[in-house]
Amino acid sequence: MVFEKFKKAFKGSDDSVGDEYLEIDLSQEKKENKVVVKLFNLNDYDDSTNVLNALREGYTIAVIDIRILKKKDPIELKRAISKIKKTADALEGTIAGFGENIVVVTPSFAKIEKHVGKSGKPEEKKGLEDF
Repeated sequence: MVFEKFKKAFKGSDDSVGDEYLEIDLSQEKKENKVVVKLFNLNDYDDSTNVLNALREGYTIAVIDIRILKKKDPIELKRAISKIKKTADALEGTIAGFGENIVVVTPSFAKIEKHVGKSGKPEEKKGLEDF
């Protein structure tokens, strides 16, 4: 193992280490990037910054409850959703409303598929532009 070679190299053993070199195989180190689903409450416009920071990490699917800000200040809600939508577009992600009070934002590796009705076309639902 790699650590055994390190130990031998630094022990100062009687063996000549001058011509030897230590080769580290970087492909052995597996970095595990797990997808995280984070829940957010949008209580005011400034809360959108937390959502954006999580999305920029690259492995976060954001589920945002907009109920409080929707009741409190619909104009601020529009600004916050617009900001989140621009970031999602820049990251090549997707954003969609889920019901009346939930917004889901995914990074580029995930796609939100709209529910397809009997006609084979996506059903008409309230879009994010309607907030």
